[in-house]
Amino acid sequence: MTNDNIETLSVKREKTIVKTSIIGIVTNLFLVGFKAFVGFVSNSIAVILDAVNNLSDALSSIVTIIGAKLGAKQPDKKHPLGYGRIEYLSSMIVAALVLYAGITSLVESVKKIIHPEAADYSTVSIIIISVAIVVKLILGMYVKKQGKRVNSGALTASGSDALFDAILSASVLASAIVYLIWGVSLEAYVGVVIAGFIIKAGIEMMIETLNDIIGKREDAETTKELQQIICEEEGVLGAYDVTIFNYGPNKNYGSVHVELPDTLSVDDVDRITRKIQVDVFHKTGIILTGIGVYSFNTSDDEAAHMRNNVQKIVMSHDWALQMHGFYADTEKKTIRFDVVISFGVDRKEAIQTLYAEIGELYPDYELMIISDVDVSDV
Repeated sequence: MTNDNIETLSVKREKTIVKTSIIGIVTNLFLVGFKAFVGFVSNSIAVILDAVNNLSDALSSIVTIIGAKLGAKQPDKKHPLGYGRIEYLSSMIVAALVLYAGITSLVESVKKIIHPEAADYSTVSIIIISVAIVVKLILGMYVKKQGKRVNSGALTASGSDALFDAILSASVLASAIVYLIWGVSLEAYVGVVIAGFIIKAGIEMMIETLNDIIGKREDAETTKELQQIICEEEGVLGAYDVTIFNYGPNKNYGSVHVELPDTLSVDDVDRITRKIQVDVFHKTGIILTGIGVYSFNTSDDEAAHMRNNVQKIVMSHDWALQMHGFYADTEKKTIRFDVVISFGVDRKEAIQTLYAEIGELYPDYELMIISDVDVSDV
């Protein structure tokens, strides 16, 4: 653990993301210039469309940086959690640009199929296309590596996209070699394939952004990683109710309940929860704004026996996905716990069923059963 606080780490992380994006923009613009030159000189629609693909990548990065800067505005009274979701609006603009580029490319490629024109590749053209493929591969690996280093899904996706672009460029190179060796022109058809991939990317980007705006279930891998990090802390017996609130790319806030022994002092709990917040941010970039605490019976054998009995009743129902936060006070005669209920079930009826069944087993106890939503895919 370093002495840097969460705010300092956030600034460093943002600088890395912007710097990497700028490198991507500059590289893509160089590739656009080279490929456009080769495309027009050799009269190759496939090379020109490959240049358009790189141009859309550069424009996407530019719009992303603008959105990131606007989204980085400091929170105010109107927007206490910041302006991060502005970036999703910029993502929609990027998706529209990519989609437009793909449709335009498809139209031009079809025109070339209907009215073919002979391409004229030179040795210089082949060399430039080959160099562009190598550059795109290096760029893709670099961006992807940086994305993983700072836990940026956006950069990781951009890196993967760049590696895929290298494959598309390789198909253009292959069509040029086929033409030079056998005199068969495949470039218009390769252009259609490239246009198809561009359109597909635009549609997927738009759907993904809409899902982010609407709000989607967090993936199981992220949730499990978060729980694993938390459970590694000394004294933590379990981590439950993981909820992640997204306020823009790389701006994730979260809450969680941790199960701790009932022998800890408030000072112990404060120390543990603060350490959890810092460790989780260091390893995932997620800022935990709320950590609730469940108390675990550590020395009451009767309470442990009751836990097992109650758990059997709860988990006998298909709609009960998990029981946690159980605590029984045998002196005050109270039982409390949470149960995660699946979707498609009448939650009120499910809870009433548990009250009735457990109340019949422990009629002298006051019950408090909390219904949790199945928000994480675990």
